[in-house]
Amino acid sequence: MSPEIHAQMVSFIWNFCNLLRGPYKRNEYRKVILPLTVLRRFDSMLAPSKEKVLKEFEKLKGKSENIVQAKLCDITKVQFYNLSKLDFRKLLDDPNHLAPNLNSYINAFSPNVRHIMDRFDFGQQIVRMAEKDLLFEVIKGFAGIDLAPEKIDNMQMGYVFEELIRIGAEQSNEEAGEHFTPREVIKLMVQLLLTNEKDLGKGHVVKTIYDPACGTGGMLSVSEQHIRNQNQDAKIILFGQDWNDEAYAVCKSDMLIKGEEADNIKLGCTFTSDG
Repeated sequence: MSPEIHAQMVSFIWNFCNLLRGPYKRNEYRKVILPLTVLRRFDSMLAPSKEKVLKEFEKLKGKSENIVQAKLCDITKVQFYNLSKLDFRKLLDDPNHLAPNLNSYINAFSPNVRHIMDRFDFGQQIVRMAEKDLLFEVIKGFAGIDLAPEKIDNMQMGYVFEELIRIGAEQSNEEAGEHFTPREVIKLMVQLLLTNEKDLGKGHVVKTIYDPACGTGGMLSVSEQHIRNQNQDAKIILFGQDWNDEAYAVCKSDMLIKGEEADNIKLGCTFTSDG
């Protein structure tokens, strides 16, 4: 995806703020935009395997959760799944029951995705949008966005997340860099950190990267890409922790999308509760 298309995508998503204006203040827009972007991305990723997952789940009823998870993730080719017959477009077929159906759809995700949505505290926003008669139009808008991996790859999706975080911080009048570090700064930091790692080019080298204040995961993603550019066979294990629920949820979402070990991302203060 070119920089122009990327900018258009972010602008298109963020334009949903126009629907929220009034019932929501500017500093609250991201409470809706970020979780819905994540949810729509997951929805798009699972679309090709949805019918097969539902059929397989019928055969797995009564099996342990570990067996169910292993079998279904083998079908989806990612670390999560959804057991609802609904998707973003089918949710629109029943406008009068959209709020409970959306909650049901979210609750049908695997536990790791449900945990992410809990940290976004999105259930509260569903109630709020339903009360203000906004929910249908907002879901309809997101259903019209194609966030399939064939359209936007994992790295570009990470850029979209980071740009939405940056714009949201500006809307909230937060200090520059509080939740967003410019990509150029991250690249420079990564180059400085890894410049003395002389074995990066060696075959099957293993590198463990830990960011104790990972935010949305920009440092982890750039570090991984830096090493991959030098050695495609390197084994890279990413770890991170952040105390901000929203940033943590985005980072963990990003890890799931890219097929990384999302459980290596922890919530909490590194100083007082090292994960």
